[in-house]
Amino acid sequence: MTPLTFGPAGRRLFGIFHAPATGLAPASAVLLCPPMGQELFRVQRFLRVLSDRLARAGVAVLRFDYHGTGDSPGDDEDGDMAGWQDDVAAAHAELRRRAGAVPVAWCGARLGATLAAAAAHAAAQGPQHLLMWDPVLDGGAYLRALREAHASVLIKSFCLPVSGLRRRLAAEPEAFAEGPLGYGMSETLRRQLRELAPYHVTLSPSHETTVMAMPCDMVAHAWAQALRAQDLPVGWVPFEHTWGWTEDQQRPGQATMVPAEPLQQLLQRLRAPAGAMHLTVDTTA
Repeated sequence: MTPLTFGPAGRRLFGIFHAPATGLAPASAVLLCPPMGQELFRVQRFLRVLSDRLARAGVAVLRFDYHGTGDSPGDDEDGDMAGWQDDVAAAHAELRRRAGAVPVAWCGARLGATLAAAAAHAAAQGPQHLLMWDPVLDGGAYLRALREAHASVLIKSFCLPVSGLRRRLAAEPEAFAEGPLGYGMSETLRRQLRELAPYHVTLSPSHETTVMAMPCDMVAHAWAQALRAQDLPVGWVPFEHTWGWTEDQQRPGQATMVPAEPLQQLLQRLRAPAGAMHLTVDTTA
């Protein structure tokens, strides 16, 4: 496990490279594109364990923080979709430099999956496989969920009057929008997210895409089906484990636990060389 900085001089990024634990040259490589804010905080340990397991299987892994997030330079309010998309491309170039000419898969979670899809679509030489874990496709719904989670935390943690907070959420569209769950969000980013809709998220036909989302996520399901109807190589995998992206998971006995089910599902699809993965197609209506 090697901490590093990379990227252009004016926009350095922090990352951690996991070389294959076998000591041999990697057979494939994986770029992990994380989510943002509290979602990143809640999945950080999971991504560390996932990277370690992949490295044990001989896969080179790079996980990184976008500009203004995690341990990368910049403030919360510096983040925007276009810049973060460029960060994915910079991370891909760094992974290729360290892993060599091997098949590369990208695994993006939540908004990281959306950014990865955009970066792969724009790249001249992107990944051979893109795995999208619970992608954010409806930016307006995403912002509303963050605001609702913010209010819930205030109610539970600080015992604030429930009715007053709920009324404020309903009456003020921008209430808690600037810093949901303790992480700053610029007006530029909020505007970009409000404009984000499923038909804005396009995929490149040059790589396979697997969408892993909960069965109840009908937006992601319909989006994957629509793209497959356009003859794009897109597969849908129901992700049975409910991941509380904005919930407090520090319950007794679970603070340091990594759930086995989602870990195994991701490992199964990322250990194989990119491009050699079987696309699962859900045929339900």
